[in-house]
Amino acid sequence: MNKHPHRSLLLNHSQTPVTREQIRAYFHETCDIYESLFSVLTSDEAYYIKPIPLRHPLIFYYGHTHTFFINKLILAGLITERVNPRFESMFAVGVDEMSWDDVNEAHYQWPTPAEVKAYRTRVREVVDGLINRLPLDKAIDWESPWWPILMGIEHERIHLETSSVLMRQHALEYVQPSAAWTHTADLTVAAPENALVSIPAREIVLNKSAEYYGWDNEYGHFHTHCPAFEAAKYLTSNAEFLKFVEAGGYQTDTYWQEEGLAWRQYAQAEHPTFWIKHASGWKLRLMTEEVDMPWSWPVEVNYHEAKAFCNWLSAHTGKPVRLPTEHEWYSLYEQAGLSDEKIANGHHANLFLDHGASSCPVNQFAQGDLYDVVGNVWQWTETPIFPFDGFKVHPLYDDFTTPTYDGRHNIIKGGSWISTGNEAIKHSRYAFRRHFFQHAGFRYIVTDTPVENKAAYYESDKQLSEYAEFHYGDSYFGVPNFPKALSDYALQHLQAKPKRKALDLGCATGRATFELAKQFEHVTGIDFSARFIGLAMQAAEQGVLRYTLVDEGELVSYQERTLSALGLDQIVDKVEFWQGDACNLKAQFTGYDFILAANLIDRLYSPRQFLSSIHERLNMGGVLMITSPYTWLEEHTPREEWIGGYKQDGENVTTLDGLKALLSPHFTLMQAPVEIPFVIRETRHKFQHTLSEVTLWERVR
Repeated sequence: MNKHPHRSLLLNHSQTPVTREQIRAYFHETCDIYESLFSVLTSDEAYYIKPIPLRHPLIFYYGHTHTFFINKLILAGLITERVNPRFESMFAVGVDEMSWDDVNEAHYQWPTPAEVKAYRTRVREVVDGLINRLPLDKAIDWESPWWPILMGIEHERIHLETSSVLMRQHALEYVQPSAAWTHTADLTVAAPENALVSIPAREIVLNKSAEYYGWDNEYGHFHTHCPAFEAAKYLTSNAEFLKFVEAGGYQTDTYWQEEGLAWRQYAQAEHPTFWIKHASGWKLRLMTEEVDMPWSWPVEVNYHEAKAFCNWLSAHTGKPVRLPTEHEWYSLYEQAGLSDEKIANGHHANLFLDHGASSCPVNQFAQGDLYDVVGNVWQWTETPIFPFDGFKVHPLYDDFTTPTYDGRHNIIKGGSWISTGNEAIKHSRYAFRRHFFQHAGFRYIVTDTPVENKAAYYESDKQLSEYAEFHYGDSYFGVPNFPKALSDYALQHLQAKPKRKALDLGCATGRATFELAKQFEHVTGIDFSARFIGLAMQAAEQGVLRYTLVDEGELVSYQERTLSALGLDQIVDKVEFWQGDACNLKAQFTGYDFILAANLIDRLYSPRQFLSSIHERLNMGGVLMITSPYTWLEEHTPREEWIGGYKQDGENVTTLDGLKALLSPHFTLMQAPVEIPFVIRETRHKFQHTLSEVTLWERVR
């Protein structure tokens, strides 16, 4: 059994398998401590009054964590009957904090706390029953039926933290002191003077085995070189932050980034949120009480305040001061000589509620040359959360992390005094919006190394996503990938031709551009759509595309495609992408040995102009390859511009007839047309299957 009552189970089974009895104890302990937290509320009314406008009232969070169990267990097929369908709908979603200009004022017919308590009891019985009877004869990996149970437990431990912050933001009349939820740390310890510690350069390599529970963003591979830097010995204390406040830091716009300034003006912030200014001096709001300001405790702020402090300190000292990145935090972790095993065995840190329900002085918990690399309060980083190479979403919780891949959620590291679960491990990666309040503070560093923004976005625009899948995704119904098939066909017929420069006109998201670069010295991709070009450039610059695919209705799946997996990562220096108009190309785009115009001519506003002048872009003996399903539509091409697909003088005029007429002054048709099929996925059950006619034209005049 777990001898430390609030330790994470996940810290204890890296060497030996976890047992059924340990999981049962961990589950019930989690339920008990979560319900204990809600015992600090003074009345039923306290459950229904929102502590802050941007979040649901606490009754939602009281029910949410157990409806999560039922919803995930049903999704996993481990149970077939719901406990309370109304609750499992009402309490299901709406957790992530909103922006201050995105307030949800929906009205709900909330149940009573007693009804939710009874519901939680019933859910406990359901989960306990599963723990009793599920087989536990192999490692708990992603496919294990135990995974959703651990997921539910760790999910509730996350909300133990976030709900405690909401209670800290509640009016004092709605909370009451409790022996289990009070501070025990000394309020009178003098704050130490901060100092800088040299952190040497090191390689940061992260690989987490899927045999151990974690959230999706923890898995995959990450490797980077972390240059040397200097780091503050201590977390920034209330006393150190007071200097910024007294220097007018909250009134000086130049210290604040644009987003931070907008938040500060909205919130009318003049000091940290949990600081209370009385005539007798500063006090600090804890979870259930106000106390005289403990100046030695770490200041608790959001990212914007931490960043403004760094900018002020940089201006004040003349040194390049900022927050650490995520990988720089890992360097601090290694510098401190920490490990999950040391933490599990009670290593010196303010974690697991071991030292009461509050922070402690910043000089109380030494970890190597530093203090509080883990524990006390969470630490903001400069890093918007991003996926590691090989990132995959878990099918039971496909929207845990992906909604935060938006550049607006920054990673926090290290855990806090109330971190009791997965939050306390080295690999945990939690991210919040930058204006959000957690039990979070910061440590500053001094370095000239710029911050590399690895923020990743999952493209959700339906058309862009369909084209990303069309170019880089799976093949369907045995039909080969179309851009690759076109490139292979072209290269097969260009074996005796020069292969210096190629042009991919209407390149869309760029797959054919990359494929042609396998043999051409340089390939230019041009498309009229800046959005398509943006995705192609992202693939070239980052080597990866991430996008959602519609499965049915509002349900989506998340995809990650890499150039390395397609064998295209070694030729990115041979390609370039431009936005451009095929009917009005800039003069620089000329001198090509090969031009591909794939599914382009029936989408141009003037295909006649394009076909009449494209020879000017080709070298003599160069080849033009045109592919098209000949889908002429007036919404794309005026009727008078069509080069085929109509009757003239009572006779059919095909597009091939029009191509011959317009290209014959400068080209000869190299061989009979062929048809190459392609499939575009619209939803999981709907696909477009099309034949594109392919013609090869050699410039002879």
